[in-house]
Amino acid sequence: MARLPRLSLSGYPHHIIQRGNNRQAIFASAADYRHLLDLLRTHARECQVAVHSYVLMSNHFHVLLTPQEAEGLPRMMQAVGRSYVQYFNRKQERTGTLWEGRYRSTVLQTERYLLQCMAYIDLNPVRAGMVAGPQDYAWSSYAHYTGVRVDPLVSPHPLYWEMGNTPFAREAAYQAWVQSGVDGVAQQALTDATLSGWALGEPDFVADLQKRTGRRISKSKAGRPPMALPDIP
Repeated sequence: MARLPRLSLSGYPHHIIQRGNNRQAIFASAADYRHLLDLLRTHARECQVAVHSYVLMSNHFHVLLTPQEAEGLPRMMQAVGRSYVQYFNRKQERTGTLWEGRYRSTVLQTERYLLQCMAYIDLNPVRAGMVAGPQDYAWSSYAHYTGVRVDPLVSPHPLYWEMGNTPFAREAAYQAWVQSGVDGVAQQALTDATLSGWALGEPDFVADLQKRTGRRISKSKAGRPPMALPDIP
């Protein structure tokens, strides 16, 4: 069965996962992490994509972003992916692929899942047992949202601005939001939707989104459609 084209829609948040081939490490030094962040910043600006949240793990990375134009997202990811592989292969004196195929992505219902996805991203290093808390991990956008540093890659979504009337209030509210965690159901939904490429949201959202694209955006129900019963006189 032919795989579906990626779902990319302007004005909607997208959660992206890009994995290393065979789960291999995609970073060998702190300079490599910084280089990928520089590439994301450069190409996000060129392709008019707002990056809301990210985390760079040892063998994969997550990005939450909103493209102004539908084609901006694939252009950005293609440019970042190719440039980073060339850089990494040259530095490590290696050849061949680095990524596990194409990136995975899903479109999210903003009000239902955007802030949950941000917390899901920030808590990745904690779930992996790498750090005790998100504040202990250097390669994510958590520090930007909690006032520790200004990250030029990050463009906060309007929902973040609604978390408080002052920077201190927003930072405290976001820190509390992440500390409250992401429940297992939402966590699994975010993972499954991103890896499968289906849109994630409530039924009305998915139905409305389907009208905006010719690409199927949700999984079909298993089995054949029910047969129509004959009229009974």
